[in-house]
Formats: sequence, structure tokens, C-alpha cells
Amino acid sequence: MQLVCPDCLTVNRVARGRLKDGPVCGKCRKSLLPPAPVALDQRSFDRYAGAGDMPVLVDFWAGWCGPCRMLAPVLEEVARRRLDVRFAKVDTEAEPALAARFAILSLPTLVLMHRGREVARLSGAVSAGALMKWLDQSLPPVPAGDRP
Repeated sequence: MQLVCPDCLTVNRVARGRLKDGPVCGKCRKSLLPPAPVALDQRSFDRYAGAGDMPVLVDFWAGWCGPCRMLAPVLEEVARRRLDVRFAKVDTEAEPALAARFAILSLPTLVLMHRGREVARLSGAVSAGALMKWLDQSLPPVPAGDRP
């Protein structure tokens, strides 16, 4: 499978069975699966959310938003537990064009992307258990022999 490096945006090939081994970028040697959501901007969004094979859960948030601050540790917890999805965040105050592009009307809003296309959306703060259940229901199917 192909994973985009969150630091240098280089596309890397990684065997699904090696995801648990903590793969690193072949160019910059940084982790391809960081333990917390990656901050994206207008420049990095399409490359990170569109070029890889793994779904990306994007948290659209703002610093002034109380529910967004409540959701942040939940996303970090779930990011450490899930190897079948990558986690990213977009500050809607710093990136209003991305918020407009995805018609973000309430915060926080989670958008699940796969190969550059939105596949599911969830608004509001949720618990880790509820987020895990929503991901299980929303993730695109992966062939049985291809699971991490």
C-alpha cells in the first residue's frame, strides 16, 4: 500500500503486514503513522488525504471551540489504537478555504476521506468508543487478506 509521509509528503510503499512495525519515510526517516493527528494546510491537504491508500479522518476544528478541545484527546487516543486509518486536523480559522470547500457548518466536524473523496461525516464531540464504532461502520471495506 502507499502512505504519504506527514512531514515531507513523499509517497512511500509499505506492506500492510508491516504497519505494526512502525514504518518510516524512505526520504526523511520520520514516522509514517504518527501517534497523533497531523496538522494539514491548503498545500498539504490534497497530497496527504488523496495520494495514499489508507483512509484519513480529518478533524475540522478551531481553537475557540470548546467541543473541539474536548475531542482532541479522544482523537489522539483513537489514533494510537487504530492502524487502519490515519488522522489529521485542519484549523478552520487558519484554513478557511478548506473549511469552505468541505462546507463545514459546525465544529468539530470529522470527515472520513478515502483516496481524496469524502466517504462519511460526523459532527460534534464524541467519546472514543463512539468514534471507534462509527469508524467500524464507515470505513471502506478492505479485502480479508489485506488487513493490517
